[in-house]
Amino acid sequence: MRVRASNGLGVIDYDGFYCKRTTTDVDLPAIDCDKAICVSLRYEDKLVDGSEACVQCALLYTTTDGERRIRVHTMALPVTSTLGNVFRASDLEAQTLDLIRRSSAKLLAGNCSLLAARELSLNATVNTLYAYRKFCATNNSTGQLILPEGLKVLPLYTLGLHKSLGLRSDASADDRATWLLLGACATAAAAVPSVYPRNFPIHRLPIAATPGESPPRFPPLPKTTWLSGEKLEQDGIYLLEDGREMSVWVGKQASAPLLRDVFGVDHADHIASTTAHIPRIENASNASVNEMVNCMRKMRSSYMRTRIYRRGDIGEHSFYQRLIEDRSAAGMSYVEFLCHVHRLIQNKFQ
Repeated sequence: MRVRASNGLGVIDYDGFYCKRTTTDVDLPAIDCDKAICVSLRYEDKLVDGSEACVQCALLYTTTDGERRIRVHTMALPVTSTLGNVFRASDLEAQTLDLIRRSSAKLLAGNCSLLAARELSLNATVNTLYAYRKFCATNNSTGQLILPEGLKVLPLYTLGLHKSLGLRSDASADDRATWLLLGACATAAAAVPSVYPRNFPIHRLPIAATPGESPPRFPPLPKTTWLSGEKLEQDGIYLLEDGREMSVWVGKQASAPLLRDVFGVDHADHIASTTAHIPRIENASNASVNEMVNCMRKMRSSYMRTRIYRRGDIGEHSFYQRLIEDRSAAGMSYVEFLCHVHRLIQNKFQ
């Protein structure tokens, strides 16, 4: 595979799983729709404002039938001299994937510590927000943290990266290796949930209005809630999904009717600690939950094992580790991290 760019742009490097025998090409043993490679470009000459710059990816491959083919993808990008336009068109997930990819590559190469990997992503985030503050929001007070519209939660995703299994100091070697291998080749849609999972309050799911009516169809998926223990209702049930597995948290005060509908039990204590799936029961609430679970598995092209935690279980800490907006042994709370990022940006103005 080779990536080319039009005049004024050049390819610096590739990030992903590949073998690089020349400076311009990368060799791939196999590739499918669930893999992605990041390509870094640089400015080599002046670009004309209002024109278009093109990036082209050419892949020479052999099909399963032994046919040699070339697949070419070309993308035209508008050129602008206004930095604000670049920030308005920024892609949050692509930016986050680049942070994940760089951290994974550094750690897999063995030339970077966990602390250095966290500093790498933090510096990239601070530099991005500093550039926006300096060149696009000069009329605002320096005492405010100014965030571009398209990257408002970039600090939150960076904090999630620091608390992910790949960069946590207390993660097991197996969990870290699995996370790093995923981060080195996955698409943005698959990798971003590993740093900021989705938490669904399934006790609020819509259900069939009348007996015998089909359960609601997904997608679209219901709204998520913040990844904070303060947002967990003790009488609720939550399903947290990070792209690899699903964790169901059952509040201690969940009502008997809700538990009967979803799990077929009258009290949370009656849910066995070894339960690893949501049972199928003939009622509207259970059908709605299982329909949503099946939808997420199809979207991820993965079965995604399920773990169920009751409030007070020994293994409950695995669920709380993913609530990255709270302060924990892995790092600051989201508010504290925002203040930290703000201070680093202000220091650049001094």
